[in-house]
Amino acid sequence: MTTFTIESTYRIPIDRQRSYQADTLAEACRLAIEDDDWEGQKEDYESAGETYVTGAWPGDVPPYSVAALSIPPHFGEALRRKAEHFEVLLGLLKVFALPSDGGPTDEPFWRQRAHAAITKAEAILAGARDPDDEGVMP
Repeated sequence: MTTFTIESTYRIPIDRQRSYQADTLAEACRLAIEDDDWEGQKEDYESAGETYVTGAWPGDVPPYSVAALSIPPHFGEALRRKAEHFEVLLGLLKVFALPSDGGPTDEPFWRQRAHAAITKAEAILAGARDPDDEGVMP
């Protein structure tokens, strides 16, 4: 039987509750995100995330002391797996959203929604805010 050293991880939500004065909810949210003072934070162990594998090494060795093994994707963090798959689905959506040969006035309803979804997905991948809602997305 072979021995492996495995590093596994889970995330613990840490929260804070603080009041912000702002003209809009979006502005208050921005202030909260930009606030780097975490004095009084609370760890929420009851809402800890799933356990997933973040490293693997052959043998009974200290982690990172030898070359890491490739971890099968299904042992990774589900959120990261979803994000990576999101990029693949976005690429496919872009292909399907290409203009039709019928001209610019022959745009079906789903194509408008696809373009709105592409714009939002690209913003998410870029770490930017969502585009302004133009009533196209559900």
